[in-house]
Amino acid sequence: MAIRSMTGFAQVKAQLDDQLDITLSLKSVNHRFLDLHLRMPPDSDTLEMKVRRQLKEKLARGHVELTLSLARSGGAQFAVNAAVARGYVQAFRTAARETGVNAEPDLNVILKFPGVLEDSGSAELGPKLEATVTAKLDEAIHQLNQMRSEEGQAIAREFRERLGCLQSTIQQLEGFRAAVMAAYLEKIHTRMQELIGGRGDPDRILQEAALLAERSDIQEEIVRMDTHIRHFSSLLDQEGEIGKKLDFLAQEMNREANTLLSKTSGVAGEALRITELGLAMKSEIEKIREQVQNVE
Repeated sequence: MAIRSMTGFAQVKAQLDDQLDITLSLKSVNHRFLDLHLRMPPDSDTLEMKVRRQLKEKLARGHVELTLSLARSGGAQFAVNAAVARGYVQAFRTAARETGVNAEPDLNVILKFPGVLEDSGSAELGPKLEATVTAKLDEAIHQLNQMRSEEGQAIAREFRERLGCLQSTIQQLEGFRAAVMAAYLEKIHTRMQELIGGRGDPDRILQEAALLAERSDIQEEIVRMDTHIRHFSSLLDQEGEIGKKLDFLAQEMNREANTLLSKTSGVAGEALRITELGLAMKSEIEKIREQVQNVE
């Protein structure tokens, strides 16, 4: 299974017993964890718990918004809850009397208030509604993950292109490494000769210069960078939640690039070319780090 993006959208619809039109929408964007936001009809607490469980089983990360809309079809039968309607009317008249407003409540408006109109078949639809919604949710999650997988494939292709650029840069760095080491050794030797006025032990000076040059060797950074790139590439073929691992590796690659640049600062000649290559690596790594934030 290819890596998945955290961005996607899905919508499914159904009709229940010619009485209820159901629309279920899912929308997801990137997030550090799984962040669920549900918009569901009133009095659906039990169904909401099952929906949350279902989403957690199928999704690992992302800010996910679910909207469940129910619309009564033409065949649905409604009854007026007289007690609730009287309560609204009494509240209206009390407010009008206390504020000195001469007005009567509008029945058309009251019928739109929550609880005034009741679906006479709602009790019978309860179990069927729950079964229909959970089935449709599976369908919506499948559609969402399909879109996220397609987006993930595009991201993986981009990752591999950028990793290829990094590998090519590493090979170029290997070619410049020996020349830079020689230049760095010569620079240190010259500087130490200046400091001691030519009165020091030449062999000791060379030993100290070699030690300082060794500390400035970029071989370790090249090896670690290559290891991180190979690990990153292997993760692209794995299943499950890998976004956090990729993010960590991108940070490590950026750290190696920074160290490499710090070791070659102040050295002329071929070191300038290494600086250019190091900056190019940092640019590629930064683009990888940005895109990693979209991976589940």
